[in-house]
Amino acid sequence: MTAPLQSASAAAPALRIVLVEDSAMLRGMLREMLDELERVCIVAEAEDEQGALAALEAQRPDLAIIDLELSAGSGLGVLRQLQAEPSRFGHPRAVVFSNYGHAPVRARCEQLGVERFFDKSFQLDELIDFVQAAVPG
Repeated sequence: MTAPLQSASAAAPALRIVLVEDSAMLRGMLREMLDELERVCIVAEAEDEQGALAALEAQRPDLAIIDLELSAGSGLGVLRQLQAEPSRFGHPRAVVFSNYGHAPVRARCEQLGVERFFDKSFQLDELIDFVQAAVPG
C-alpha cells in the first residue's frame, strides 16, 4: 500500500523521503520525528515491496529509508530493484533501518548500494542525525 503525502509548507523541501516500513506504529513515529526537521518531507510511505517500488518510481525521492522485513516482499527486493534500475527511481540514496543487522545481511545491503545501515534497536537517533545532515545547503 502506498500513500502519497502532501507537504504543509508551500516551499519545496530540500530533502524528499520515501519511508518503507511495515509497522504502522513505527512508520507514524518516524514520520513525526522527521516532520520536525526543517526542509525534510516524507513524500510517500509503503509497507510492502510493490508499494515501495511504486512510490519510489512515482515520487523519485532524494532518500529512501527501507526496512528489510516488509508485510509482503522484502526490503532486499526493493534494494535489488534500486540497484538494477536506478534511473527508473531517480537515483535516490538508500539507507536501511532494520532489526536484522547481522554481518552477512549488512554486507548484502552494502553490495546493493546501501549508504548506511541503522539498527532499529538502538540507532534511531543516528538515523535522524543522518537525515538532518543529508539536507543540502
